[in-house]
Amino acid sequence: MASKGQVESWTEETICSICLDFFTDPVSLECGHNFCRSCITRCWEREERNSCQECREVFAERTLRVNRALANLAEKARNINLNPKGKESKLHCEEHEEELKLFCETDKTLICLICRDAQRHREHRFLPIKEAAKIYMDKIKSSLDSLTKKKSDFQEKEQQQKEKISRVRKQADSVQSHITSQFAKLRQIIAEKEQSLLRDLRNEEARILNPMEKNLREIQKSIRFIQEEISKLKEQMDQKDSVIFLKEEARQKRRINDDVQELSATDEALPVGKFDHPYLWNTVLRETLDAINRGKTYKDLFLQTQLL
Repeated sequence: MASKGQVESWTEETICSICLDFFTDPVSLECGHNFCRSCITRCWEREERNSCQECREVFAERTLRVNRALANLAEKARNINLNPKGKESKLHCEEHEEELKLFCETDKTLICLICRDAQRHREHRFLPIKEAAKIYMDKIKSSLDSLTKKKSDFQEKEQQQKEKISRVRKQADSVQSHITSQFAKLRQIIAEKEQSLLRDLRNEEARILNPMEKNLREIQKSIRFIQEEISKLKEQMDQKDSVIFLKEEARQKRRINDDVQELSATDEALPVGKFDHPYLWNTVLRETLDAINRGKTYKDLFLQTQLL
């Protein structure tokens, strides 16, 4: 039967170096190191780069290969009721196979007692693992407290910025509604003024054309009368019998010159000046501005939105 030490030795291979628990859904990276799928994924998302948490090799792609053999081994370790979190992990130096008991602050790595005396670690600073863990845990706690405070400050600034953005948006919406309303009023005023000017134009046209058209009818009536007299005179001139000709001439009481009233073409122009630029626009714009100024101004609206 395998000793407890032997069991602990092989079960160390089933422990994830990130969560320090038995592997769950273990995956292998391109460098050959193994981690729980969820552990390495969270590390990559937190660090925003794809790197191994042991050798620090960086990968261009997130290639994770399922390690079924390691998953089966981790399941067997669970079944013998070993709890890696119930005791402190005991890792061994790969070079000297001695228990790692010191932390080299210079190289930021765990070493054994033999490594401490090696040439590469001379004049380095060492701490017992528990003491080093406490020191760095305190540093992390201090950093965590500082970041937590900064996060709170930024959250407060975030809320303030959101409120300012909301206020500006409300102001913009109010001004937009005001602009839309004013231009609707402007279009209504201009449309009403257009209809009023068109009515004035029709009235002016009728006032001028009525007597001119009446005079035209009189002229046309005179033309018809003259034409009839011309026809009669031509018939009389065609009479060959002198006696009959004289009798017809004697029946004529007066000549056409006495019956036709002298008429002339009347003339009067439209007062186009009141319907043309710049008089037209000056009048319309002045009346429009007067109507708009009786309402609320942009300044009034802005002051109102400042109080929201």
